[in-house]
Amino acid sequence: MADEHGHAPGEIAERLKGRSNGNHLKDTVYGGIDGAVTTFAIVAGVEGAGLAPSVIIALGIANILADGFSMAAGNFAGTRAELDDRKRIISVEKRHMRDHRKGELEELRQILEMRGLSGDVLDQAVQAISADEGRWLDIMLTDEYGLSRSEPNPSKAALATFGAFLAAGAVPLFPFVVGLNDAFYISIGATGITFFLIGALKARWSLAPWWKSGLETLAIGATAALIAYLVASLFR
Repeated sequence: MADEHGHAPGEIAERLKGRSNGNHLKDTVYGGIDGAVTTFAIVAGVEGAGLAPSVIIALGIANILADGFSMAAGNFAGTRAELDDRKRIISVEKRHMRDHRKGELEELRQILEMRGLSGDVLDQAVQAISADEGRWLDIMLTDEYGLSRSEPNPSKAALATFGAFLAAGAVPLFPFVVGLNDAFYISIGATGITFFLIGALKARWSLAPWWKSGLETLAIGATAALIAYLVASLFR
């Protein structure tokens, strides 16, 4: 199983250290699905309208670059807003720890009580944690505000989205760029496989079976492409 891991002291320390770095699974999956969906929707739409392959190539490349950049920029701005809000909260908490220490200590005590500590152990934990501002802030961020311990990285989030968008978005366009026979049908098959693989990969971090997650993602992409094809065919 993917979540199986060792329990030697060194393995535990390395794994817990790695958790603080976060990951960009959401950014990658989001970018990959949207890249494949939007580009193939253009392919299906232009094909449905009966236009030349050169139009597919031009619109497809424009979509990959422009829409991919737009998504990456939007993700950068959104993640940056999360980071700024996190910094604001940290600043507020530090001020409260300085100016309202008694109240903040009571908050910490109640948080630890909710975690099951009591008596002398609770008193010792409050004293030990409050002596280290960094540890104290970590607990307040996660338990009071529901934030992750890891700090979001806007640049890495944007790059993950853009890279996944480019990679997946190029798949439906590739048969037309290289001039393959029956390019549209090859594009359908290649894009369907891409949708399925993205969903199957996503299942590594979920409880859903890989085949079910793959089929769900495939259904999303196929529905979007079918809508684009049917609408465009009205203008044939």
